[in-house]
Amino acid sequence: MADTSPTKSGFVAIVGAPNVGKSTLLNRFVGAKVSIVSPKVQTTRSRVLGICIEGASQVIFIDTPGIFAPRRRLDRAMVAAAWGGAGDADEVLFLVDASRRICKDTAAILDRLKATDRKVYLAINKVDLVKKEDLLTLIDELTKRATFSEIFMVSAETGDGADELLAFLANLLPDGPWLFPEDQISDMPQRLLAAEITREKIFLQLRQELPYAATVETEKWETRPDGSVKIDQTIYVERPTQKAIVLGKGGAQIKALGEASRRELEKLLDTRIHLFLFVKVREKWGDDPERYRDWGLDYNA
Repeated sequence: MADTSPTKSGFVAIVGAPNVGKSTLLNRFVGAKVSIVSPKVQTTRSRVLGICIEGASQVIFIDTPGIFAPRRRLDRAMVAAAWGGAGDADEVLFLVDASRRICKDTAAILDRLKATDRKVYLAINKVDLVKKEDLLTLIDELTKRATFSEIFMVSAETGDGADELLAFLANLLPDGPWLFPEDQISDMPQRLLAAEITREKIFLQLRQELPYAATVETEKWETRPDGSVKIDQTIYVERPTQKAIVLGKGGAQIKALGEASRRELEKLLDTRIHLFLFVKVREKWGDDPERYRDWGLDYNA
């Protein structure tokens, strides 16, 4: 007998302070990497859609940049994208890092969510890293500051509680046809995703030395007759000294970056990748309107 239950579809925005685990949770829900992850804050720059099927529901998650006090033009654009994603979504999931308590950024988000007068669902992440009594104290502090329709305890890293949260969110969505093909997991073009993967490796390998001064662009994408893909990418930095850091002694650093990115891309795309990385100096690339269009950010935010 055919399943005649109505389908559901809708958007769920994941908001929170930088580095609370939004991208890790999104990747957990989708079952594949659609948003880059690093231990550094403000890794996600633009709105990323992650699409997953849960029962009869197509849940379209919006992974937003971390919300923080902006200082630069890029910061302002990222924060505007985060709040825009929350405003456009059917539901809002507010993610808090249990191990960090209520930081200044989290407190500011709580105040703004409270002012919107809409339902907000709270997920406390990294619960495996804190004691039960500390978790209860955090819940008490959060619920004194705002009202949440439901509260969930999860670990995006291990997956604990993630299935229950996904099932709950899927059931909230309105009845309607699915908005994307069943096998699509993101709306991010492959060229942009490939650039983001390489940028992730810069975050992971160079840590404090460079990441916020670098951006990556996929310049060429060529599918070869044997099914493999040749990708040319350029890493843009702001100063010649930063170029030297990316290259490393005898080119060792850029070779390591390329190897790590290539392995990740081959896993994601399920084909052989020929990746060629180049480094160029482009002063004040963070003030270039074209970069903002590529990322889906508002240059004038």
